[in-house]
Amino acid sequence: MDAEKEKQLPFLTGTLPQILTAQAARFGTNGAAIREKAYGIWQTYNWQDYLRYVRQVGLGLVALGFRRGEAVGLITDNHPEWLFSELGVQAVGGVTLNLFTSAVVEELSASLNRIRATFVIVQDQEQVDKMIAARGKLSHVRNVIYIDPTGMSFSGDDPWLVSFRDLLSGGEALDCDRPDLFSTELNRGKPEETAMMIQTSGTTGMPKLAMLSHRNLTSIGESWIRAVSIQAGENWISISPPAWIVDQMWGLGVALFAGMTMNFPETPETVLEDFRDIGPSRIITSSRFWEELASRIRVRMGDAGWVKRRLFTEAERIGRAVLSRQVRKEPTPPLIRGLHHLAAMIIYRPLLDRIGCANFLSAYTGGHPISPDVISFFRAIGLNLKQCYGLTEGGGIFQIQPDEEVKPETVGTPLPGVQVRISEDQEVLVSSHAVFQGYYQDYQATEAAFTQGWLRTGDAGYLDPDGHLMIIGRKEEIIRNKSGDAFSPDFIETRLKFSPFIKEAVIFGEGRSFLTAMINIDFGNTGSWAEERMIPYTTYMDLSQQTAVEELILKEVRKVNEQLPEVMKIHKFIMLYKLLDADDEELTRTGKVRRRFVYGLYLKLIETMYTAEKEVRVKGKIRYRDGQIGEIDTLVRVIEVL
Repeated sequence: MDAEKEKQLPFLTGTLPQILTAQAARFGTNGAAIREKAYGIWQTYNWQDYLRYVRQVGLGLVALGFRRGEAVGLITDNHPEWLFSELGVQAVGGVTLNLFTSAVVEELSASLNRIRATFVIVQDQEQVDKMIAARGKLSHVRNVIYIDPTGMSFSGDDPWLVSFRDLLSGGEALDCDRPDLFSTELNRGKPEETAMMIQTSGTTGMPKLAMLSHRNLTSIGESWIRAVSIQAGENWISISPPAWIVDQMWGLGVALFAGMTMNFPETPETVLEDFRDIGPSRIITSSRFWEELASRIRVRMGDAGWVKRRLFTEAERIGRAVLSRQVRKEPTPPLIRGLHHLAAMIIYRPLLDRIGCANFLSAYTGGHPISPDVISFFRAIGLNLKQCYGLTEGGGIFQIQPDEEVKPETVGTPLPGVQVRISEDQEVLVSSHAVFQGYYQDYQATEAAFTQGWLRTGDAGYLDPDGHLMIIGRKEEIIRNKSGDAFSPDFIETRLKFSPFIKEAVIFGEGRSFLTAMINIDFGNTGSWAEERMIPYTTYMDLSQQTAVEELILKEVRKVNEQLPEVMKIHKFIMLYKLLDADDEELTRTGKVRRRFVYGLYLKLIETMYTAEKEVRVKGKIRYRDGQIGEIDTLVRVIEVL
């Protein structure tokens, strides 16, 4: 480690707010701690600003009656107020729980009641409306504090609602009256205390609440700094929901610990444009982001003229040739090396610049398995995209691919300070100082999460000869067909989703003689494809049941089948008449399929694929985006692949 990093390591003994205080003393008003884009203009907060707002939030809560040890719910988007609020609560001895802004009223009220939240800090009127709807059930909540006042004209008549501006003013006033109070509360904090709770994905049932200490977050931060050459002042851009472990790990662990600059884009729709403004050096985000970006690029290339299409195809072929030699650790012939350099100048770099990814030193994908085809696609066009692995209970991402040893099908090697081993039944076990404290008020689940001091990840995997970890899939989701062959549905599903026309796929076949699939089309890409061919449609359901679209998806499924061994080939599939939705409990809030729930919900459709029937009539209810419930009556066809 270099001298600059060594200066940062002593901060490990402190809490997260104590580390912020040390960084504010170190950097002062020099350099940006946080940037936020609003109305097309980047606004900057230095480290002293950062600490000042955290101080005001913490003291503002104390002024409202907050007491050490209480819990606060946060329902915010990716904005600086998220960081100010989280660290402000922790600075005065509180525990935070971030919740998804997309969650419905029932989910939010249930989670807030589980932790007996005394205050809730929310983003805007939409979230305030949810709190008001649940008010009768939130007996512990003393105040709801809203950040964005747009549309809040009624708030002055209700003392239960407090503006973020008034919270800051209250903290500033208390600071004037008792100038030593913040330092006193700050210094009472201990690294081993719980800093936050994070909901697990809940793919198999009700989400659990994982408790993470300050030390857990600083430990994962130290591990990243030791593994990757991160320098103070580097740019990180926050695009994953604060309720997900990734941005917690990075924003409160790595970025805070290393002195990086946190950047917040204006909207989710402007992310790629904001990439170009900021030039972030590193990013970790979900596999869905990279799948959708790969689909967008490939669709646009398909719509381009013949010359551009041919140039891109040849450039990608050259990139893959170089990549395959790198993976096999073979030298690249001079001719191919020269062609690769030329392709980088005229194809790769302009393309990466256009999608805002030209300045990435490293890009990572995590949270859900991703097809090696997606990794290879981006690496072939010059983006240093690497698969990584982790989980909430492990403190975040703890397994990454080293730059010199990127294997698209693995998740790399452990970070420094992390140990990984494989149990006798192939479960991945992990041990480190970043491993969580346990599940909130769930002793049995906490006991079951460990074996001989090692955290049980619930994933099956193995180590290759180079020590790289290969994830097979969730142990409980491993499918065994009628012949007893075992494999992971994720392995097939990720390859299906590499198609720009397939958004989601769910594989079935437990105890069956062959595999089947339920497929969601990508409405945007498939809709554009249909419009170019003058195929009329109105809704998602209408488009998904078009004969031409069925034939399109059939071709995509057959392409995947060509890559799969015989026992993994898909024999039949159906095109689902609606998108799987988290509001319907079919997906988790992080986008993972809740397999057991989906299987039970669509059992009639699944069973039909294992009969000689060619179609099945579906009658039922469907929830629209505006919350209204409609009736559906449609025929779903069973499409044979083999």
